[in-house]
Amino acid sequence: MDGVTQAQMPSAMPPVAPLSRPIQALDQDYAGDKAPLARARSTTRIWRYATFLPAVTATLALIAAFTDWFAMDGFSAFEGVVIGLIAFTFFWIALSVSTAVMGIATLYLSRPKDAGGPVAPMDVALLVPVYNENPVDVFGNAAAMLAALDAEDTPHRFALFILSDTRDDAIAAQEWRAYGDLAANFPAGAQVYYRRRADNTDRKVGNLADWVERWGGANDAMLVLDADSLMSGRAIVALTDALARDPSAGLIQSFPTLFGAQSIFGRVQQFSNRIYGHALAEGLAQWTDREGNYWGHNAIIRANAFAACAGLPRMRSRRGAKSDQGRLILSHDFVEAGLLRRAGWSVRFLPQIEGSYEEVPQTLIDYVLRDRRWCQGNLQHLGLLRSRGFHAVSRFHLVSGAMGYLMSPAWFALLLVWALIGNGEQTNALVYFAGFDPQVSWPEMTTGNALSILAFMYAMLLAPKIMGAFAARRAGIRMADVGGVGQFAASLLAEIALSIAYAPVLMVQQSIAVMRSAIGVQEKWSPQQRSGGRYSLLTMMKFHSVETVIGLAMTVGMVMGLVTLWLLPIAASLTLAVPLSALSGVNLGSRGWKGRQMGTPEHLNTPAIIRDAMRERERFAALLASPERIAAE
Repeated sequence: MDGVTQAQMPSAMPPVAPLSRPIQALDQDYAGDKAPLARARSTTRIWRYATFLPAVTATLALIAAFTDWFAMDGFSAFEGVVIGLIAFTFFWIALSVSTAVMGIATLYLSRPKDAGGPVAPMDVALLVPVYNENPVDVFGNAAAMLAALDAEDTPHRFALFILSDTRDDAIAAQEWRAYGDLAANFPAGAQVYYRRRADNTDRKVGNLADWVERWGGANDAMLVLDADSLMSGRAIVALTDALARDPSAGLIQSFPTLFGAQSIFGRVQQFSNRIYGHALAEGLAQWTDREGNYWGHNAIIRANAFAACAGLPRMRSRRGAKSDQGRLILSHDFVEAGLLRRAGWSVRFLPQIEGSYEEVPQTLIDYVLRDRRWCQGNLQHLGLLRSRGFHAVSRFHLVSGAMGYLMSPAWFALLLVWALIGNGEQTNALVYFAGFDPQVSWPEMTTGNALSILAFMYAMLLAPKIMGAFAARRAGIRMADVGGVGQFAASLLAEIALSIAYAPVLMVQQSIAVMRSAIGVQEKWSPQQRSGGRYSLLTMMKFHSVETVIGLAMTVGMVMGLVTLWLLPIAASLTLAVPLSALSGVNLGSRGWKGRQMGTPEHLNTPAIIRDAMRERERFAALLASPERIAAE
């Protein structure tokens, strides 16, 4: 595409309506106009204390217990590091448990509120940025959303924009053809536009920035969608109504539910999101209140607010340069939410709005490849913590995003400590092989003590899952929509067992992702394999070589009596990483009764919007597979 100008690219856009988008300075306070004043709920501080105090208290109690335990024969620096790692990992687990508890309390104690009353009409742009995506899926979803909106009785006006950054000319040609069909047929009078950039500067950030600066002025709000996003007409209208009723809101994030999973690994993610996610989401919404977060899609944003205060600068490069030499902020969404809140705009999370969906990676390898990109972006946030004017909760979002990945190397370090140090000098692998003794006075690990520690650890890890499952009905999930009580119980056990099996593999892979980011490896920006990549045995063996070697080393250590047998489940998962990876892509949807395993309402009682999207995908697939007709002159 070298030498191609923007004017030469296929485009069907409305008249230009510029909107000023100044780039923000993160080392200076916000100097623009402040948002309308919004008063936080009087109970917000109570929700935050109720969430954080139990987590902090439990972590301090654990530190005290382990300090007392290790200090029986003196206290070494190495033991202090071990306790620090234990406290670091435990706090985030405890916080997720207390957040889930707050969510359960919300589900059982709160009553739905009818906002009611008329709303001021808004002009809303549905933005779908795409990059080498499958046009069948993109335009199938778009057609279904347009038809759903056409059926809604609403004063708002909606327009759909397909914003293409596609580099593959063949895919771009299919996009243009699919756009022509969509604009001509779905539905009558629908406003549908398409633009392909000649140069995809700054990736998705630049794609959306280009729209804001050139066409944002004609719209009150923009509903940002991903290529795999799907929202019902009712959900889109509900988000728009919420923004219209709250003049202080700059952004409102919905809670996307996963759909379309057919593989074993995809079903694990989909079941977990649907069954356990509501409790965590409700708890998060309560304590974040107007300092919520943005996940980059399925969220509505006030266009003038976003343009005025969320223009992303580049980060300082490793050499300290800025501007053209600086680094693009990869995980832009967290930072944009922080910038909106810094300017006084509320950032809200409304998980009770149903009908917001996204798709899921179908295999373990596809999930890990996506995770590597996310890891690199989230770790960047640690360099933004000193940004001027950010709310404390916005800074916490930046930290928590990074901690989601740093937890894995911390867990891995604890695993190595337990595996290498053993229980005393006679079973100390470091002494045995290297002659190094870190002088750790391990407490006596009787069978009862070991079982107690493992039971406590698994109870904390599984507590949000169990609480979410018990509250499923309160979250609006009917047992009939998950196959009945018996099928639901079987799916719950299957999901827990598979999550336990895959957890050690993901721990090692996320540790690798952190290491790659630390040494400056730039992850490739490529479209997500939502239908699931097909990988050869050799590819899987190469991809999972590190886990396999670690698992085999642990197994050999157990045979030699140097590694405790309590780590056998972890060693087994790591040793079997390749078979687990192969299992992850097995298609349940083509296996009769097995297709009901880990089924959710989106699969067993498919909502109309998903059925419509699948039907439209079939239609676009047939269209794009047929020879293109050349109009007669």
